Amino acid sequence: MARVKKQIPKIESDYRVRLYGDGKYHWKYDLNLLKNPSVLIDVYKALGMTVLITGFILFLIQACSSGFHLEDMGFVLKITGLMAAIFLVLGILGYLLYAALSGWIYTVEFIMDEKGVLHQQSPRSEKVAKRIGCLTVLVGIFARKPGVVGTGMVAANHTSMLSDFSSVKKVKAKRRMNTIMVNEPFAKNRVYACNDDFDFVYQYICSHCPKAKIS
Repeated sequence: MARVKKQIPKIESDYRVRLYGDGKYHWKYDLNLLKNPSVLIDVYKALGMTVLITGFILFLIQACSSGFHLEDMGFVLKITGLMAAIFLVLGILGYLLYAALSGWIYTVEFIMDEKGVLHQQSPRSEKVAKRIGCLTVLVGIFARKPGVVGTGMVAANHTSMLSDFSSVKKVKAKRRMNTIMVNEPFAKNRVYACNDDFDFVYQYICSHCPKAKIS
């Protein structure tokens, strides 16, 4: 006799925080990409780190090859400044492309219990992210830039983030942007909640993060 596999019903969460039958809180949030700059801020933080690291590497190479000179420092600053200007333009163009393809709305779904909170893109936003990631991969291949290819592959596959409350080091509320920063040592998560549920979500996260600095 064939064994019938039990079907687990898919939970369709709405835009309010609710406790479902699986013992977890589920909700969705529509982030307006024109009014809330949090995604753009993340983009520029990543690009800024790339510029700083590249500038530091250039400085070390120059210092090791010919010693430290003010002229060499000026050259490194020029190259770093040029990179920063290029990334500034590319960051804005990339953000506008993503926002336009998303209909100017980034829809994210959250699942939260006593152990942690999962931030995952909605199916529609996930498709957009994968398309842009694949496009980046193709650009990197044609331009013969392995780093660009790698960035595209990460973007196409990185569509969710799970924060383990036991590892969270900092929780910060940004009420004007309906955002709660949940930061681990090597991962920074953004949790969004509407005005009516913001205090509940914030207090819940704070009460379950024993090692976190609260602000």
